[in-house]
Amino acid sequence: MRKFIALFLALIMALSFCACSGSENNTGGSKVKIVATIFPQYDFARQIAGDLADITMLLAPGEEIHTYDPSPADIITIQSADIFIYGGGESDTWLEGVFDSIDTSGMTLISLMDVCELLETAEEHDHDHEHEHEEMPYDEHVWTSPANAKKIVEAIANALCTADPDDAAQFRTNRDNYLDKLTALDLKFHEVIDSASRSTLIFGDRFPLLYFAEEYGLDYCAAFPGCASNAEPSAATVAELIETVKRDNIPIVFKIELSNGQIADSIAEASGARVETFYSCQSISKDDFENGETYLSLMEKNIPLVKEALH
Repeated sequence: MRKFIALFLALIMALSFCACSGSENNTGGSKVKIVATIFPQYDFARQIAGDLADITMLLAPGEEIHTYDPSPADIITIQSADIFIYGGGESDTWLEGVFDSIDTSGMTLISLMDVCELLETAEEHDHDHEHEHEEMPYDEHVWTSPANAKKIVEAIANALCTADPDDAAQFRTNRDNYLDKLTALDLKFHEVIDSASRSTLIFGDRFPLLYFAEEYGLDYCAAFPGCASNAEPSAATVAELIETVKRDNIPIVFKIELSNGQIADSIAEASGARVETFYSCQSISKDDFENGETYLSLMEKNIPLVKEALH
């Protein structure tokens, strides 16, 4: 169905929006047009480009990444981009039809999963496989590791310097300043986690934080593997989480942003812990977006909570 929609929209664009092709966007001194699918890459791009680029985020604040379907306006926006930044994982399968139906020769495509070293999804991480050469699915939430965020920032900065060489010096300065801030964030997490007495975080929710856990040597227990679409966790899984929290006197059960928190609430109520939000930055609420929250500010909110959960 998505491929049909994309092909249909491509015909509309070919007839009505030819003037918006990416190769023409940067002529005559006009700004580079960057389109990012979700908040992390949108925020990285605006930190590097500032007001020297026209930056669009496709998914509106508060919109669910895993059920997103592009609108006709979204496809037109993608077609007009000089630089298009997307995750490249399961949540972006809708792009297959879009790329088949539009001309991408005039734009730079940046897939976050092409920039970072990948980890198997949480669903597969602990499982044996019957077929040695079976293609392995990979977790798409690469930005949750600040070290990976730095790689993504480098890739975006390089693309901007190529698209707009006149402003390359400013892009490089902005890049370097932002990389310093990401390094500082990474060091803050290490300072908290490396001195902790525990190493396990509890999530009464989905778990889009495999790269974060791997980066800092953390263990985790979660109600759902990865961002699985299961409607409810099993009773045995919930019981095991409750027992783990009680046994280890864990003070915090995490939920992720935009979650209803019902499972985390039930675990906390049964175990005596409290519920807090861990910001994965895969989505952002409308209020947070309007209040000017950034990847850095949201990730920094996690630091004192991680410290309390592990110490």
